[in-house]
Amino acid sequence: MLPGTVTTTGGPERIGVFGGTFDPIHVAHVVSAVEARRALSLDRVVLVPAGDPWQKRGSVTAAAADRLAMVEAAVGGIAGLEVSPIEVEREGPSYTYQTLEALSGPACELFLIVGADVAATMHSWVGVEHLPALATLVVVDRAGEHPPPNSSLPAGWACERVAIPRLDVSSTDLRARAARGWPLDGLVPPGAVRVIAERGLYRS
Repeated sequence: MLPGTVTTTGGPERIGVFGGTFDPIHVAHVVSAVEARRALSLDRVVLVPAGDPWQKRGSVTAAAADRLAMVEAAVGGIAGLEVSPIEVEREGPSYTYQTLEALSGPACELFLIVGADVAATMHSWVGVEHLPALATLVVVDRAGEHPPPNSSLPAGWACERVAIPRLDVSSTDLRARAARGWPLDGLVPPGAVRVIAERGLYRS
């Protein structure tokens, strides 16, 4: 990922940071990133696959390098979306506050993008107390769901809400489909489908 730069308007670059295991990445992830960029006028959104997702140890199927390759293939060519390998290349557990610290700078304003389900569990994150000073929180709400109220989020944290269409797709279900040999087309971006096939991921 390139460092933040001062924009043509003279202000800091507005950068969304969207982390996750992406095991595998699916269309709802891409829609969340694209819509957050549009709704908040972000200059770009950086997807950050977790290298060692410590809260999901034992439940992550694909290796970090494979998940990074899937995300890169999924968003390649989509305007305003890019991928950072920062957590895959870092040794040890993937802590979001460390990633934001590494990406922050005087020439950029960071926006941490999470789903509503993730937002409800952020109190358990290591270093969560550091996050409000590093980024504005962006909670993506799927239509028809009941998102957590702002009062349930860490106190003193600037928060934006972004709504997207309800897309009933989950990485857990997609892994099960792939294990059965069922097609992922329409649920997983074409580039990621290609990586899954080429590397033989999620086969039973």
